[in-house]
Amino acid sequence: MEHKHNYDTQGKQLCCTLEDKIYTKAGSEDLTKHQHEHNDDDGHGQDYSHSKSSLIKTFLPSIVSLVLLFIAIALDNWFPQQWFTGWVRIIWYVVAYIPVGLPVLIDAVKSIAKRDVFSEFFLMGIATIGAFAIGEYPEGVAVMLFYAVGEVFQSLAVKRAKSNIKTLLDQRPDEVTILRNNRTQTVKAESVHIGEIIQLRPGEKLGLDGELLSETASFNTAALTGESMPDTKAKGETVLAGMINLNTVSQVKITTAYTDSKLSKILELVQNATSQKAPTELFIRKFAKIYTPIVVLLAVAMCVLPYFFVADYQFSDWLYRALVFLVISCPCALVISIPLGYFGGIGAASKNGILFKGSNFLDALANIQNVVMDKTGTMTEGVFKVQEVVFDKAFDQSEILQMVNALESHSTHPVATAIQEYVGTVDYNIRLQNIEEIAGQGLKADINLFAEQTGGKELLVGNFKLMNKFSIAYNIDPNSIVYTVIAVAYDKKFVGYITIADSIKEDAQFTIDKLKSLHVKTTMLSGDKSTVVKFVAEKLGINNAFGDLLPEDKVNKVKALKAKNETVAFVGDGVNDAPVVALSDVGIAMGGLGSDATIETADVVIQDDKPSKIPMAINIGKQTKRIVWQNISMAFVVKAIVLILGAGGLATMWEAVFADVGVALLAILNAVRIQRMKTN
Repeated sequence: MEHKHNYDTQGKQLCCTLEDKIYTKAGSEDLTKHQHEHNDDDGHGQDYSHSKSSLIKTFLPSIVSLVLLFIAIALDNWFPQQWFTGWVRIIWYVVAYIPVGLPVLIDAVKSIAKRDVFSEFFLMGIATIGAFAIGEYPEGVAVMLFYAVGEVFQSLAVKRAKSNIKTLLDQRPDEVTILRNNRTQTVKAESVHIGEIIQLRPGEKLGLDGELLSETASFNTAALTGESMPDTKAKGETVLAGMINLNTVSQVKITTAYTDSKLSKILELVQNATSQKAPTELFIRKFAKIYTPIVVLLAVAMCVLPYFFVADYQFSDWLYRALVFLVISCPCALVISIPLGYFGGIGAASKNGILFKGSNFLDALANIQNVVMDKTGTMTEGVFKVQEVVFDKAFDQSEILQMVNALESHSTHPVATAIQEYVGTVDYNIRLQNIEEIAGQGLKADINLFAEQTGGKELLVGNFKLMNKFSIAYNIDPNSIVYTVIAVAYDKKFVGYITIADSIKEDAQFTIDKLKSLHVKTTMLSGDKSTVVKFVAEKLGINNAFGDLLPEDKVNKVKALKAKNETVAFVGDGVNDAPVVALSDVGIAMGGLGSDATIETADVVIQDDKPSKIPMAINIGKQTKRIVWQNISMAFVVKAIVLILGAGGLATMWEAVFADVGVALLAILNAVRIQRMKTN
């Protein structure tokens, strides 16, 4: 089908894009295309564990070379044959070299054509051809063979690292069943229009975002949120592409175009993540571009300069030392394992419903010293309920509540929702004029009880800062009330207040305890009243808490932390708190699936509302950074030791192979450990 083809192309393009990023070596943008061909020989980008034939085909060139090399070594040393001499012997080794060496030499030529002379392919090419030139045929074949095997294992490691991300591509079906003229019809998902109705059978995946029309339905949301518990939705609630219907036949009204679904945005986010490089990764890339030419010049000098200083100079001996030096110095272990480590971190986070917009944010979170968080919707449920209504008896409570409800209907704040649920249906006969939202304080409007009236009296609904702003006198102490207080004034007179309570999230306490164990300080900033903020902070054990804050006050608090040269992560909405998100070192958005703007503005998106994912994200960043630096240290130490031995003539090509391919393989195995590590 046409769409199937397009979608497979998109999936493969994403995977290849991610893989290509990791395969960029020594500054070369030309990649090991022969490896890609092996990786996707099945036409569907299957994982090696699911395709034995693909796995065998991938290793086939190396197997052929290995068999021919072993036979040649046996004929050279264990079972000498008269015919295995001269040109026959040379041709045999050349044939053994071709399956693994030819693709690398082709890539070296392509790199040179693109003015990238000092690529890894070039280093391996001249090292092995040089070995042939001085008659070291077995070592020339062996070096390229082990290099090719290393390339295959790198390819397998990449596929393992990207598997968690790649599964997202399978969450959006190509076809959906829609209802047209009371009949079901199977069509391409991309052809479905907004407003059409999809019929979803048990076990089927939803192809587009929409609104549930059925009374209730349970969905598996693991691919989107990392949570295995079924999520039961009620009629009118939002359901997202990628969710799997679990029980009854359900109907969904489409509200978002195929290309604008949340899943599409997540895929775009993941694809772009690899382009945002961590400082360590950027340094290694720059280092490789400078390091490789220097190494080549040093190898030339090692071969030529001893002629002027060594009495018994033998060109073949010093050329051999130079070739050993080249193989050892190849920066393969660094430029492969480091981006693979970061890629593994991004994959591990995605598996747990945490999306990083780049590996640079993995590094940033690993060094975070302060987590600054909003209260409502972050550490609390954000679901408010009215506790009590305390109005002056001089006012008609029912009438005032209707006016407050009418004004709050113009707000999407959770407090407004609580009032609407408490009061009930909005009375649209109440006429509102000059509606104004005052940031961090509340709402103001001129109000008439009946549409035919003219003029209007001022209605204020908000916190006590709003009362102070408009010089409304009140006779109570706001600090004596623990709950969130909504003050009301009408016609320049204080009417009274409504108390609203919010509940703390069940994993909030675990979150704070875990952050403390990671030696991260915690601060709560909120526009809610100070008594409420401090009550929540004390209950959870948060280090510092500040309430009654305007957006600019939050900015000043974060600036004060950064003035102490401390790194700060801010956790919140990502939209309302945009200035603080921009100022912080890392902006973390809660409930990313509910807000397109959040996905676009935050650095890290937690796909569900669980604050426990905050320390998990930090822990993944720390583990990733630890593994990356382990690889850097191991590569430099081993290479430095063998380089010194090689320059002194004490190391052969076999030691050189270990210093290059061996260390690279160890580094790769270390890098993929992030996929198996405990993230909590």
